[in-house]
Amino acid sequence: MLDMLEPAPILLPVIGLVIWTLVMQGWMVVTRVPAISAAKLGPEAGQRTAELAAMLPKEVQWKADNYNHLMEQPTIFYAVALALAIAGMGDGLNMMLAWFYLGSRVVHSFVQSTTNNVTIRFSLFLLGTIAVLAMAINGVISLL
Repeated sequence: MLDMLEPAPILLPVIGLVIWTLVMQGWMVVTRVPAISAAKLGPEAGQRTAELAAMLPKEVQWKADNYNHLMEQPTIFYAVALALAIAGMGDGLNMMLAWFYLGSRVVHSFVQSTTNNVTIRFSLFLLGTIAVLAMAINGVISLL
């Protein structure tokens, strides 16, 4: 029988980002489906996301854009956080950086999905990117 290892604390913000992504998916669906219905668009209108986006109000599309963004850069976060957890470096500063990254993505989601202020969004994106970069650098330094 295998001994159970104590889970790395960094896994909690990883799971938190997964849950947040699913929350955003739900928000996208509950705003997009009624908008598609109100525009009297059939299911085939959604064959190409860009074409559908042009047919819906921009405020509706913002949620879908954010959901798509949560499928992009966070993949790097997942990779580095899981690598740090496996290497036994998923606590301390790395854990704090992971929580910071999660917070930056949540705030980014609210900004993009409500006001879509690009200056604020970019600032949040940059801060989150710096956190992931710091996590990666910490991992490299510790593993060398």
